[in-house]
Amino acid sequence: QVQLVESGGGSVQTGGSLRLSCVVSGYADDNYFMGWFRQAPGKEREAVGCISWTGDSDVYEDSVKGRFAVSRDNTINTVYLQMNSLKPEDTAMYYCAAGGACESFDTWGQGTRVTVSS
Repeated sequence: QVQLVESGGGSVQTGGSLRLSCVVSGYADDNYFMGWFRQAPGKEREAVGCISWTGDSDVYEDSVKGRFAVSRDNTINTVYLQMNSLKPEDTAMYYCAAGGACESFDTWGQGTRVTVSS
């Protein structure tokens, strides 16, 4: 059974940084994609970024390009979301997900909350 466990969320002030981690366990196939999503209160979930097994990554949201980056360390089955220059509008629950493609995720973590205060 595949399990994803996020960590690293918290409260920071505007301009601060956080690094979210997501540890993956139980994946039988090493060639899986990982994604990061977020959902702010009262808003729909949005895709933040995705990374392939080989490390090819992309950040989707224009609002976070240049500030957020996705990376992974396959030796410890962990994917990261580095978030810099955080803004209040980045406040959300952040989720990692795993699947066979960036367009297809079938396993989700429980989420980690990020709060950015002005």
